[in-house]
Amino acid sequence: MASARIALLSNASSYVGPAMACEWARRGHDLVLGDPTDELVAELQGLGVQVEAVTGVRNLARPGAAQRLVDAAMARFGRIDAAAAFSGQIIGGKFLDTTLDDLRTAVEGNLEAPYAFLRAVLPPMVEAGAGQVVVITSAAGARPTPGVPLYSATRAGANMLVKNVAMEIARTGVQVNALGTNFMDFPEFHAAAGTDDPAVRAQVEAMVPMKRMGSCEEFAAFSMAFLDGTSGFTTGQFVAYAGGWA
Repeated sequence: MASARIALLSNASSYVGPAMACEWARRGHDLVLGDPTDELVAELQGLGVQVEAVTGVRNLARPGAAQRLVDAAMARFGRIDAAAAFSGQIIGGKFLDTTLDDLRTAVEGNLEAPYAFLRAVLPPMVEAGAGQVVVITSAAGARPTPGVPLYSATRAGANMLVKNVAMEIARTGVQVNALGTNFMDFPEFHAAAGTDDPAVRAQVEAMVPMKRMGSCEEFAAFSMAFLDGTSGFTTGQFVAYAGGWA
């Protein structure tokens, strides 16, 4: 059995994943990571932590993917103290131009994936009577967002799923919260929003009350308040991480 805290991250290969893994490691957590690069694993081991890498689990909606992560954690370390997951499927366009297939795609990426993750990770935590879980969603799920109605709606569904699950299991000592990002400075956002163009970036940043984009490293540090074991009295919350936009 492990003596350090054990943290599980569904996707360590993109977006906020590498930064969160490094932040956990700096705080002394041993790690179970979905699809990390060899370079990231070496960096984390250099910080003195143990790493269990699980491949082929980026799509949490795929049957068995989330359970593979949990099974790996329990087999290697015997418990899970903290867990975080992110997934997403952006479907753009006006609502009247969307199709039922578009809706199904959005539901799979934005609602089925967090459902599968929570359904897999919570049983061992509930049995242990402790644990911290964060589902990373989107600030677009907190307000109407022109141009992405299906994305916004399904993200809102994920946020409400977190709230309902958290209320159901609050008495067990397990905390479940959602953190919703937007306007993040990373390649996929730039590709989707066209913000590689300085003029477009200036227009997008003008929409953010803080007039800039957020970094993955900033988010990783922020998320630890919900995941590093130092705070035990917050559950069922959605917190936007979007510079005041939501």
